[in-house]
Amino acid sequence: MTDTIPVPRRFDIKKVPAFLLHPRQGVQRLAVEEKSTWQMPMLVVNLFFLIRTIVTGYLQMRVSNLGQASLPPDWQWWTPDMQNNYMQAIQATQGPVFVYIIPAVMGLAKIWLGWLILGGLLHLASTLLGGRGSMRSVLSLTGWAMLPFALRDLLRILYMLIVHHPIASPGLSGFGGFLFLSKVLAGVDLFIIWFGILLVMGLRVLDNLPVGKAIADVVIVLLIILLVQGGLGALSTSLGGMMITRPFF
Repeated sequence: MTDTIPVPRRFDIKKVPAFLLHPRQGVQRLAVEEKSTWQMPMLVVNLFFLIRTIVTGYLQMRVSNLGQASLPPDWQWWTPDMQNNYMQAIQATQGPVFVYIIPAVMGLAKIWLGWLILGGLLHLASTLLGGRGSMRSVLSLTGWAMLPFALRDLLRILYMLIVHHPIASPGLSGFGGFLFLSKVLAGVDLFIIWFGILLVMGLRVLDNLPVGKAIADVVIVLLIILLVQGGLGALSTSLGGMMITRPFF
């Protein structure tokens, strides 16, 4: 009788809390698996994003019906014309398409594009620093390392359900001294630090990078992403008076 080697299931929900609670074992598991394993974590991240989008849209419509429009965190830097355009746009975009469908489609596109771009930049930087990993392994690592953002969405959902109001100032955006800095800090919180730590742990194992090079790889790539997002967010706000650009994370 020959023993059959069990094939790991691609969609095993038990691996999600196991990776968050025991990331070292999770990274070691990624190192020995031959196939891409990003499907499960990306499914979880997308699912919680969609739930947050639904809750946010419902609360936005509820607040609008009560005549209490939520103002952007950088409202004080807008010109009077921009503020007037924003209030007119709020009144004209209260239908389900603008509240649910468009944010969901744009958000999902940014999650997937962010995953691909971030994974590609991490792999490129790792290769330049002497890493020996593959694009497949880095994409799997990036997907699993994004799980803290699903937890962040869960906490945001619970918070909004408790206070019955959408979140107006994500991350550290309230500490920004001007528009560009506010947009950059909107993507900075404890969860992106957690995300970065998981990436460093994974690059050390999967790409055989020393800890210093792994940290440099992650810090440089995340800084580039945050600066680009801050620039696009500030540009879109200045041009249109509406925040149509959101962080990948």
